[in-house]
Amino acid sequence: MASARRSEAEYQRRLHAVLEHIDRHLDQNLDLATLAAVAHFSAFHFHRLFHALTGEPIGDYIRRRRVEMAALRLRSQPDVPVLEIALAVGFGSTEAFARAFRARFACTPTSWRNSKHDQLARKTGQAPRFDAPKNGGQSKQETAMKASMKVRLVDREPVHVAYLRYTGPAGTAIGTFWMDTVAPWMGTNNLYGRDRFGLSLDDPSVTRDTLIRYDACIASPEGEVLTGTPQRKVIPGGKYAAMSFKGTSAQIGAAWDSLLRDWLPKSGMQLDSRPFFEHYPLTGEYDPETGAFSCDLCVPVAEL
Repeated sequence: MASARRSEAEYQRRLHAVLEHIDRHLDQNLDLATLAAVAHFSAFHFHRLFHALTGEPIGDYIRRRRVEMAALRLRSQPDVPVLEIALAVGFGSTEAFARAFRARFACTPTSWRNSKHDQLARKTGQAPRFDAPKNGGQSKQETAMKASMKVRLVDREPVHVAYLRYTGPAGTAIGTFWMDTVAPWMGTNNLYGRDRFGLSLDDPSVTRDTLIRYDACIASPEGEVLTGTPQRKVIPGGKYAAMSFKGTSAQIGAAWDSLLRDWLPKSGMQLDSRPFFEHYPLTGEYDPETGAFSCDLCVPVAEL
C-alpha cells in the first residue's frame, strides 16, 4: 500500500511539472518529445498517459490554455494589438488564433475585448467576473474598491513551497478546502507560523468550473520531509504588483477583477507567464465568525 501511494505521488509530481512547464512556455513550441522529457516518461506513451491523467488530449489542453490566457490578456491589456497577444501565447497567425478563439468562446477576440464580459460568460457557461452594471455605472462595492485601491510594485525573492491542489469551482469552495483539507495537514506537519500562498492557476471567468486549479502553498525549504502527499514547486521571484485585500472568499474575485481591469491597463505594465497568487503573511488577519481574512493579491508584471 505504501509503495502504491509513493508511485501515485510520483506520477502526480511529474504531471504537475508538465502542466507548470506548459503554462510558463505557452509562447514556445510545446512538442510531445519535450513535454515527455519534462515528465521523464517515454515519448511513445506520453500522449496516452497525459490523456488518462487529465481527461484531455495534450494538444487540446495546450490549445485551451493558450486561448484562456489570451482571453485574460485581451481584457487586461486593451491597447496591445490582437496579433501581439496571439504571438505571446503561441499562435503563429491571427487567423489560427481567431479560429481557436471562436471555437472556445463563440466570438472573435475583438468582440470579446469590446463586449460586456458577463454576457459572453453566460453564453459560454462561465461564471462572470468582469461584470458591469447594466446602467453603465459602478456598483457601490466597485466604487469603494477603486477608491481604496493602493497598488505597489514589489520585487520578491523565489520561495520554495509544498502545496496541495484543489480543482473545482472558485469562491467559497476554496476557503472550505483550506479549512477542511489544508489546515489539518498543516497541523499534522507543524507548519503553522509560516507564510502561506494561494496560487490561482486558471481564471474563473474563462475556465470551466470543473477545470479550475488552485494550489494552497506553505513555505517549505527544499528537501523538507512532510507527511501526506504534497507536491513541491518554487514560486518565481521578480517584480509583482501587490494590492492589500481584506474581506471574504466571496469578495476576493471582485478585488482581483479591480486590480486587472482598473489598475493594470493604466499602469504601463503587462502580465507575464508567472502565476498570480495570494500571499498570506504571518501578520495576516482572520475572523472565524465572518470568514473575513487579509492577504496581498500579487500579479506578475513586466514593462509594457
